[in-house]
Amino acid sequence: MVLSDKENGSSGGEGGESDAIVKTCVLGGFSESRETKALISTLPQVHGDTLQSESATQRFLVIMNRYQEQPNLLDPHLEWMFNMILEFVKSETSPPSLVHLGFKFLYIICKVRGYKIFMQLFPHEVADVQPVLDLLSRQDPKDTETWETRYMLILWLSMTCLIPFDLYRLDGHLESESGKAREPTMDRILAIAKSYLLVNDSPRDAASVLVSKFMTRPDVKQKRLGDFLDWSLTTVSETNDQSMRDIMVLDGALQSLAKLFKHGKRDDLLQYAPTVLQCLEQKHLSESSQAMLRKLGVKLIQRLGLTFLKPRLATWRYQRGSRSLAANLAMSQSAAGAAAVTPDAETQEQEEDYDIPEEVETVIEHLLVGLKDKETIVRWSAAKGIGRVTGRLPKELADEVVGSVLDCLSFQETDNAWHGGCLALAELGRRGLLLPSRLTDVVPLIIKSLTYEEKRGACSVGSNVRDAACYVCWSFARAYEPKELEPFVTEIASTLLIATIFDRNVNCRRAASAAFQENVGRQGTFPHGIDILTAADYYAVGNLNKCYLNISVYVASFPEYTKAMIDHLITMKINHWDAAIRELSSKALHNLTPQAPDYMATTVLPQLLPMAVGIDLHGRHGAILACAEIMHALYKLGLQTNRDVVDIISSECLDAFKNIHQMLHDRKQYRGFGGELMRPAMFSLIEKLSLSKMPFKSDPVITGWQFLIDDTIKNLHFISSGAKDAIMVAVVSALSALCEEYYQAEPGQADPQMQDVLVSQYIEGLKNGQILTRCGSALALGCLPRFMIHSKMKQILGGLQQMCSVSQKEGNFTEARRDAVKAIAQVCVEAGVSAHGSPDSALCSENVAEVYGTLLDSMNDYTTDSRGDVGAWVREAAMTSLMEVTLLVAGSAPEILPPDLMKCTMCCLAQQAAEKIDRYRAHAGNIFLRLLHSTDPAVPHIPHREELLSIFPVDTLTSLNWNAPSQAFKYITQLLRLPQYQHHTLLGLTVSVGGITESTVHFSSQWLFDYLRGIQRDSAALAQFCDALLSVYRDNLRNDRVSVPLLKMLSQMLANSCFEIFTAQENHPFCVDLLNLCKESRKAKDISKLQACISVFCGLIQFQGEVRKKVLSQLLMLLCHSFPVIRKTTASQMYEMLLYYDDVIDPEVLDDVTTLLSDTNWESDLATVRTHRNQLCDLLGVARPQMVAKVTI
Repeated sequence: MVLSDKENGSSGGEGGESDAIVKTCVLGGFSESRETKALISTLPQVHGDTLQSESATQRFLVIMNRYQEQPNLLDPHLEWMFNMILEFVKSETSPPSLVHLGFKFLYIICKVRGYKIFMQLFPHEVADVQPVLDLLSRQDPKDTETWETRYMLILWLSMTCLIPFDLYRLDGHLESESGKAREPTMDRILAIAKSYLLVNDSPRDAASVLVSKFMTRPDVKQKRLGDFLDWSLTTVSETNDQSMRDIMVLDGALQSLAKLFKHGKRDDLLQYAPTVLQCLEQKHLSESSQAMLRKLGVKLIQRLGLTFLKPRLATWRYQRGSRSLAANLAMSQSAAGAAAVTPDAETQEQEEDYDIPEEVETVIEHLLVGLKDKETIVRWSAAKGIGRVTGRLPKELADEVVGSVLDCLSFQETDNAWHGGCLALAELGRRGLLLPSRLTDVVPLIIKSLTYEEKRGACSVGSNVRDAACYVCWSFARAYEPKELEPFVTEIASTLLIATIFDRNVNCRRAASAAFQENVGRQGTFPHGIDILTAADYYAVGNLNKCYLNISVYVASFPEYTKAMIDHLITMKINHWDAAIRELSSKALHNLTPQAPDYMATTVLPQLLPMAVGIDLHGRHGAILACAEIMHALYKLGLQTNRDVVDIISSECLDAFKNIHQMLHDRKQYRGFGGELMRPAMFSLIEKLSLSKMPFKSDPVITGWQFLIDDTIKNLHFISSGAKDAIMVAVVSALSALCEEYYQAEPGQADPQMQDVLVSQYIEGLKNGQILTRCGSALALGCLPRFMIHSKMKQILGGLQQMCSVSQKEGNFTEARRDAVKAIAQVCVEAGVSAHGSPDSALCSENVAEVYGTLLDSMNDYTTDSRGDVGAWVREAAMTSLMEVTLLVAGSAPEILPPDLMKCTMCCLAQQAAEKIDRYRAHAGNIFLRLLHSTDPAVPHIPHREELLSIFPVDTLTSLNWNAPSQAFKYITQLLRLPQYQHHTLLGLTVSVGGITESTVHFSSQWLFDYLRGIQRDSAALAQFCDALLSVYRDNLRNDRVSVPLLKMLSQMLANSCFEIFTAQENHPFCVDLLNLCKESRKAKDISKLQACISVFCGLIQFQGEVRKKVLSQLLMLLCHSFPVIRKTTASQMYEMLLYYDDVIDPEVLDDVTTLLSDTNWESDLATVRTHRNQLCDLLGVARPQMVAKVTI
């Protein structure tokens, strides 16, 4: 009943996302401490060598980056690492390169562990202030290679600023040795901080930390705080965000102010806060194009808001008591957790007496604007600011803030506002600032946010909103007592589960699952929470198909959630913009129908049928698919309860199903882009209604459906390439189901009129000039049920065979041949086998040879076009069809299968299993083994069955990876010793050994030569192999697909002395025959073929007798070939040949010959080249080739 994700072909809405195998990299400790210690100790040796220092730095980076997720594991080791490096840095004898390398290592550790923790390790005694200052003063702020040094020194200086003494005590006498006045330490530090706030690299961030530590010192804030704030505000006012330089300056100033107002005391900063706020308002940072500046503006404004308000926790806030998970799960009602803590009346009165500065309203206004910013980082910062500021406000004002946040969640606002509003609500709830009285307003908005999606063009926005809504639900679970959320439990649980199962985005599904889990644990009131969590955990919801087709069925088995899930699919997913989601939704509705059949029949179908003929294209597509799936599911249920379809659905629905096609046809909605969606949807509807045995027999709607199928097959070429395959599959499925249900005059007997019309029409379609019409017609013939094939089989097979043979000769309609080959097997399987039956009704002794002949011919389809070896599609289909037909015949009537057909079948499969394309080699190899090891039925007449079983034991069915050349050729070359397989195996091996793919060439030649070495002492076996080799060459002399790789293979064989046993015999027949064949190849115009031919000629020189003179003559003729590159290649290879085979010519002329070959420019004009060639002929004692005059008629 349930459609599984395997049966459903959809890849889902996320690019076919699959189950993620997540490896949790949980480390137990810092395991590289010894290597790290050794690495740090080598710094004095490697610092001067750029290569070694970079290598050491890179290795240290790799080690440290492993601990990015668990930096706390470094804590026990930080001190000794820090001290080792600091020794090099503080040593007066350390050269600058070592100091910089040391600081680079410190920065890497700091980056992983975080500066707040790491900077605490820096020594911060009085004695450290001046050395750090002096070292920092000597740095060049513009040196891009040493920024890590400056960054760490500024952090170090930040720590030294914490010494509890006035800085003037460090100044002593402000006169230097030269008599000039020295600058006070306070001024030096301030100058450094200011200068580094203006740079454009990472030290700017460290400078803001320095400001926050330095300016909050008691002595500094008295003397310099006002001046520094004036300088900062002036810097902010005078810059703009148009140039990169100004953006960096603005960034530094805002960072320093934000950190200063974070760490400084309120009493010190309150007097300056209005001025800073006024400056920020004038700057209009919220309108800046730079997200980082807008974020810093929001951060600074919230810090100003906290400065305006007294640092007190709102006593009115909601405080949940016990938060023990164990207590919640046990449903224990302890006194501490029974009720929320409420403030008493006296505290509330004190709260009312507190005056709120006017500036706070401005701050809150800016933060609310920040919630609607287009960047997430700005919205997140604003949400945290809203939470912090609201926590210091009186109850009434805080409630106004909550109301303003809720205004963000209105449908007049953008998705950015919804996202910011959700983040703010989560922060307010987490801090107890969202009182239970407000939940009635908040929860409905959160429910909407959990399914928020807004279409934008061809996609949608809103995944961030849904993710933030899950965060809100997560925070509410921790914030409120179960009794507070109890009125909303059903709604929240249903919507969270809907998001967990049906959300298109995997992050949202996982966030919803986590929020549901938190609620189950903290609240303990969610129905069936533990059971559902077991099925829909973090990992399970990672696969979209599984969510829609499996998990949804389990969750819907709990009645609390069934209708909510169905309603969500109907309202939100059936009209979704992603076609994959619509298809999955329809299949999910099929699976959910058994949970609520009456609801589906009486409520859902009447709701969907008007949508099926509606205006919205996506809604129409999804509704038709859903109606089809629901109807089929209701029919299956009716079978179990002995109810007819007419009894399950209303007559109005029945009429609506009939009218869908006619309405779409009348509105011309099968045309154009919309038609590419409507046609497959209607085919799905036709298929499912036919399978559901709807009472439409002899109804005009059947004629309309048949017209749609035929029209689509005729006009497939008008459909875009992306939709063609899916439409073709849908057409075939619909036609098969339609014939099965409505075209039987009697059970098992076709309606003669429809049979004649359809068969004739599709056979005629095989001759159509459009390739896709041929494809569709072939597949249509292949899908016909048995009663439609009866008495028409000869006609059908004849049409398919003729189309295959004619188009193969012409080299066109490749895809149509592929589909025709598939159709032949489908027709045979559907018709069945009858040894003495009629060839017009079954596969029998009279037509089996014709079927095999067509399939075996298709195995030799090597058609190529601009797309490459397109004939491989036909060969693959032919292999599959041969397997299906062979197993069919072997199981029903093995006596009609002649031995010669089985021999040809197995030999052709062996050839394909030895070829170069991995995919087709694997397909052929697997089919070869399937036929060999088939026991039920056993395939008869397999040549050399026993030897094959010894080569391919049963375990190779599963263990042998035919895709891997390293495994496949080890086995396939063993077929060379079986006489009946030798020719075909060698033919397949030829294109692999002489190919261009490195791994294929390597392993195929390795195992071929291994076989040849094994028969070197067996002259009969070697002679048999040579005969097969010459036979392959002779048969494919003018077939460049085989002859070029064959020549390359021969060249390798001759170079590896594979025929050494024949070289001792003068004019051996193999050598003579091979030379004669190569002479023919020499006449070719293909350069790669000629080059391979040259290599073979050079290899043939090792044979004794007259053949050697003939080889030299051929090579000398090639020295005057019309192609310069061939002349040059011949000369080069002849030179190497003469040096390698030193017995070829007289040693006295060897030097002259080699000099002539190497010094002559063989690419010059032919007249010059011919003179040098003739000299070579005289030296080698070979007759000069004579030019043959062309005879003109």
